[in-house]
Amino acid sequence: MSDLSFSEAPLTWLLSNVFNALPNIFTALYNYNTWLDWISWDKTTEDKQSLMRFIYYGASVELFFATTVFVFLYTAIAMYHKPLMWKTVTSLETLANTTGRFFAWAGLTMVLIQIVIIFIQRIFAVSQITIGFGLAFSFDVSWWSESLKLYNAMIVALCVTYTFVQGGHVRVDLFYSAVSYRTKRLIDMFGSIFFMLPAAILLWMYSWFFLWRHLIVPKPSASDAVEKLVMKARALRWNVETIGFSPNGFNAYFLFKILILAYTGLIMIHALAFFYRSFLEWREGEEAEGRHLDLDIRTSEEAER
Repeated sequence: MSDLSFSEAPLTWLLSNVFNALPNIFTALYNYNTWLDWISWDKTTEDKQSLMRFIYYGASVELFFATTVFVFLYTAIAMYHKPLMWKTVTSLETLANTTGRFFAWAGLTMVLIQIVIIFIQRIFAVSQITIGFGLAFSFDVSWWSESLKLYNAMIVALCVTYTFVQGGHVRVDLFYSAVSYRTKRLIDMFGSIFFMLPAAILLWMYSWFFLWRHLIVPKPSASDAVEKLVMKARALRWNVETIGFSPNGFNAYFLFKILILAYTGLIMIHALAFFYRSFLEWREGEEAEGRHLDLDIRTSEEAER
C-alpha cells in the first residue's frame, strides 16, 4: 500500500498502485487469516480485527487495482488465445442464465405466499402464519405480506444479467440500428467498459459500506484507513438491522443491502462478458454473431447457429 495520496502525486500514486497490484494479491492469499478469521467468530480481538480488515479491503483502492490489473492481464491472454475468450464468455453467460433462471422462481413464491395470506385472512381470520417441519417458523401476517418485497427485489437484482443475455432490457436506439455491424460491436465494447462497468464499480463502493453500517457498530466509513478500522475493532459488536415499517412487519431489511451487492457484482462480471463477446464478434465478423448464446426463445436463424 502506497503512503502517497492521489492529491499529492497523482502519477506516482497511480504507478505505485499498479505495480503493487499483483504483490498485494499474493500477500492477501498468503495471509488470508488476517482478513478471514472472523468467519469462525469466537468474539476474540483477532476476529474483530479480521472483520474490520475484510470490510476495508472489500471496497479498497488495493482491491480495485489488484482486480483491474488481473483482469487486464487475463484479457490480454484471452485476446491472444481466442478459444479461452470464447470459453470465458460462455461460462459467464451460463452463470448469468443459471442465476436468473433459478431466482425467477421467486415470482412463483410471491404468488403462493399471497394466496396463502388471502386464504388465511379471509377463511380462518388468524393473525399469524406458522410454517415448519419440526421447527416452527411463525410470523404475523403483516410480516409475510411485507416479505413479498424481498422476493420482488430478488427477481430484479439476481435476474438482471439473465435478462441482459436474453435481450430483454429496454433499449433506446437513436443511431445504433443505422450503423454497420462492426460499428455496433465497437459501440457495445465502448459502452460495457466506459458506462456499464464504471457505474457498477461506483455502486459497489457505496453499497459495500452501506451494508456494513447496518450490520455492525461502530459504523465503518469509506474514508477510514485500515489502521483506524482495526483500532475501532476493540468496540466492535454485531448490530444487525431489524427495524421494520410496522411493529410486526418484515424486519430483515439488511437482506436488501446484500442484494444490492449481488446486483452490482453480477453487472461487473457481465460487463466483462459482454465486452469479450462484442470483441470476438467484431473480430470474427457477422458469422460469429450470437455464437454459443443460450437463449430461451430462439429465432430460426439463431437456432441454426
